[in-house]
Amino acid sequence: MQELKVKTVRGGLARLCAQGANLVLRVATLMVLARLLSPEDFGLVGMVTAVTGVLTWFRDFGLSAATIQHPTVSASQLSTLFWVNIVVGALLTLLVMAIAPAIAAFYHQPHLVGLTLVLALGFLFNAAGVQHSALLQREMRFTTLSAISVLSLTASAGLAIGTGEAGFGYWSLAAMSVSAPLVSSIAFWLTTRWIPGMPRRGSGVRSMMHFGGALTLNGIIAYVAFNSDKVMIGRFWGASAIGIYGRAYQLINIPVDNFNSAVGEVAFAALSRVQGDAVRLRKYFLKGFSFVLGLTLPITIVCALFANDLVLVVLGPRWASAAAIVRLFSPTIAIFAIINPLGWLIYSLGLVRRGVMIAAVFAPIMITGCLIGLSHGPTGVAFAYSAVMMLWVLPHIAWCVSGTPISFWDILLAVSRPLGSGILAGGLAIAFQQLYGQTLSPFFRLALEATIVFAAFFGILLFLAGQKELYLDLFRGLKGTPVGTAPAPQ
Repeated sequence: MQELKVKTVRGGLARLCAQGANLVLRVATLMVLARLLSPEDFGLVGMVTAVTGVLTWFRDFGLSAATIQHPTVSASQLSTLFWVNIVVGALLTLLVMAIAPAIAAFYHQPHLVGLTLVLALGFLFNAAGVQHSALLQREMRFTTLSAISVLSLTASAGLAIGTGEAGFGYWSLAAMSVSAPLVSSIAFWLTTRWIPGMPRRGSGVRSMMHFGGALTLNGIIAYVAFNSDKVMIGRFWGASAIGIYGRAYQLINIPVDNFNSAVGEVAFAALSRVQGDAVRLRKYFLKGFSFVLGLTLPITIVCALFANDLVLVVLGPRWASAAAIVRLFSPTIAIFAIINPLGWLIYSLGLVRRGVMIAAVFAPIMITGCLIGLSHGPTGVAFAYSAVMMLWVLPHIAWCVSGTPISFWDILLAVSRPLGSGILAGGLAIAFQQLYGQTLSPFFRLALEATIVFAAFFGILLFLAGQKELYLDLFRGLKGTPVGTAPAPQ
């Protein structure tokens, strides 16, 4: 158990460092590509991915998560699951290629046929490395996973910038999308050195297939709920509108996606190992949950208060209209930081059917909200999106934690401290902006605003809100000292 604690904390640190590097790389790539490409280029790719993205939930059929969550996994099971993934990936590639003309006809964009054919290859490249990646996660080899994620992003971003500079337009985005899973899968094979055997009947994968199937169904429903807005805007407002809307969404989603991915992979693996120990599960979950909130809430504040500076610095002047959308989306950063970790909890406990039911109730509510806001354009949809999320968050918490070692009040207490710290930090940053901000260039103004928010937030959180012990425990775990205990006296 102590070894698990150390692996969890060190793995979390490795993933955070990697995701921090990925965050810098993704933002830097976005800054460069936003100046090389037009909103229409981003919009064309966004049109395809908004439709085909739902199929990404079929790409491993939830079998990687099943491999991690299952108490024991045999060599024959791993090999059988690998070939299932290959077959699914090949079928998805062929399916996307087959519907390419329909996608082009739906959006009235003939260019989308060739673009869709190229993007379809990503499903096959991803399928080749899914089980190898799951093996690394199951073995808690997060440092290796971190290095591979940085490598694949660096290679794909370099390819996108190079082709964008050469004038290939939206093809540079397609190259980035396809090359990332190819590089990752090659690296997974080289690091695991595992060569799959032939598939076998009766290898005992049926229960894992049921788990993965339910997880896939949940992901599909959730994807439709969270991405119907982009399909609507692309269909009724055009490529430029979805380009601007999509970049605004990407700008607020990059940090959320990075931090949740970093902590979520480690937390899910660790919680799955202690799923039978309610006391340890509660302790591990609440620490990870509080940590994610601490990382995410300052970003929410910066996006909400300083959206104009953020868009001007990251995307450039011609994307100025995205600032209003970023500001409207900002509450969703905090809400995703609350609801995403609840997924670790219910899936590590095997409650995948509950996840499907929650998604099935939420999806029509979100789609209806976006339809109501559609007549007001991208800003109307962004407002509706955030409004639905804010109304949904409390029922979502109650439903997820019901019957688990975590209580509703555990979640509210964990949220209250960073939320209060964030409000105070935001007030200090606004005061600075009013006094000195107008005399600075947008870049330095944003840098100082963000620095004030983060410094004030963590100062208040650690020393006034009483969260210092949480971070000290994580530091002790990193050093190998038992988490939750003080160092032995000298």
